[in-house]
Amino acid sequence: MTTTGRPQLPPPRLRVPGAPSPLQGLRVIDFSHFIAGPMCTLFLADMGADVIKIENAANGDDFRRFQPHLGGEGVPFLWVNRNKKGVALDLTNEAAQKIATELAASADILVENFSRGVMERFGLGYDAMHKLNPRLIYCSVSAYGRDGAMADRLGFDPVIQAETGFMSMNGFSDQPGVRTGPAIMDISTGMTAAIAVLGALTARQNTGLGQRVETALFDTAALMLGFHAMNYLATGRNPTRAGNRSADSTPTGTFQTADGPLYVTCANDRTFRRLVTNVLERPDLAEDPRFVSNRDRMAHRDELTAIIEGILAGHSSERWAAKMQAAGVPAGVVRTIEDAFSSFEMAERALASSIPHPTAGDIPNMGSPLRFSETPVLDPIAAPTLGQHTTEVLEHVLGYGPERIAELRTAGAFGSSG
Repeated sequence: MTTTGRPQLPPPRLRVPGAPSPLQGLRVIDFSHFIAGPMCTLFLADMGADVIKIENAANGDDFRRFQPHLGGEGVPFLWVNRNKKGVALDLTNEAAQKIATELAASADILVENFSRGVMERFGLGYDAMHKLNPRLIYCSVSAYGRDGAMADRLGFDPVIQAETGFMSMNGFSDQPGVRTGPAIMDISTGMTAAIAVLGALTARQNTGLGQRVETALFDTAALMLGFHAMNYLATGRNPTRAGNRSADSTPTGTFQTADGPLYVTCANDRTFRRLVTNVLERPDLAEDPRFVSNRDRMAHRDELTAIIEGILAGHSSERWAAKMQAAGVPAGVVRTIEDAFSSFEMAERALASSIPHPTAGDIPNMGSPLRFSETPVLDPIAAPTLGQHTTEVLEHVLGYGPERIAELRTAGAFGSSG
């Protein structure tokens, strides 16, 4: 990995002062860790829910220790835990379990992604919480589901990519399948969990009752196979790896220009005609019998690629991308992460900013992809330090006074250093 220096980032674009948020007034108790569960609660927090993250008082979410660090905090942890309050409890302690139970009783939503049986061991399982708070929406995120033969089986994102066949579709045909760089199954499972929670909230408006909702990495990964899964089920043919090419249309894929690769998508004949006529200035290619239809082009893909790359070699990728976009041909320069974060598109969408953190100083922040015209997402607040809001939450949510909090500290509810 090359290092070019930390980029300078602008402050975030702020919401209209006083505007309501979509989930304003809802409380979420978050017992999740790593990525999938916290991604769910990140979406809920950005939409204005009051998310209270419960962590192990001894050392917190393991994601805090992932590299790199800023001010002693793992940057991956900072990425997925903004706009949340942090409470540190020793859940092996009876007094801490009582606090957690009271918080759950006060909540609209609970999210957890422990192994099966852990929440029950702490007295926080669904059945107990439903009796205590029938309106509670209890969201469980797991690898293979909470019931059935695989309920106790451990699974992580790349393992799930391998098992579902997702990995087999990615890469080049002459090499083994590869996993994705980002943890897309964790991320997408967190998104589906947030969707499930929103569905349960809508149902609660009609029934008055909460319910348990579940998402599993394996199930989400099966969804992420996309239409390739349906293609297999309909034909019995295994999808093959095509690298950066499309298995269905051409010219679609990466093409070399004078200074580097460009990704172009021509998914239909109309787009192909625009490409060869208005961009490449070779209208004869649209009438060439080898290239008239997509079926013809697929049969002569290598010949067409050689012709196109011969023309593209005359100019830079940026110039060709601009010309294609102007002509209605989807195209983009193949960038590094550094190039992407220096791009016009990233700045235009205001997706990277700098926000203050209580111990790390100014830290980078990735903006929410959600846009609401009347109820904007919250302005970003950095992820909490371990136990940063414990006293505040006990006072303002549970109504505990200083003496009660001191008693709980003495009883070990906040761990040995609490």
